[in-house]
Amino acid sequence: MSDTLPPCPECASDLTYEMGALLVCPMCGHEWSAELEVDTAGDEPRVIKDAVGNVLADGDTVTVIKSLKVKGSPQPIKVGTKVRGIRLVDGVDGHDIDCKIDGFGQMQLKSSVVKKV
Repeated sequence: MSDTLPPCPECASDLTYEMGALLVCPMCGHEWSAELEVDTAGDEPRVIKDAVGNVLADGDTVTVIKSLKVKGSPQPIKVGTKVRGIRLVDGVDGHDIDCKIDGFGQMQLKSSVVKKV
């Protein structure tokens, strides 16, 4: 990435800053992926698919299709748990979905263990 950050695509403010893998606009609060900025310059944007091949997007609702053990929690995330308002990220070890699960809190999931509703 260059020394200067791109302006906000929502309000065109040039006060954007980096927060992890995201770019954030302090004027309107819009967040977007820094990878998307690089991808639009040349390569195709990365497409993330669920376990059955449906294309996922930010804000989708998904269902967990496999029981997942959670470190530090006595109970697993059960099959059929709905997760609303997912956010696609470039995570670690294939964890490409950032979400909040009721009863468990904020966590990252792999797209291979969810199905789009």
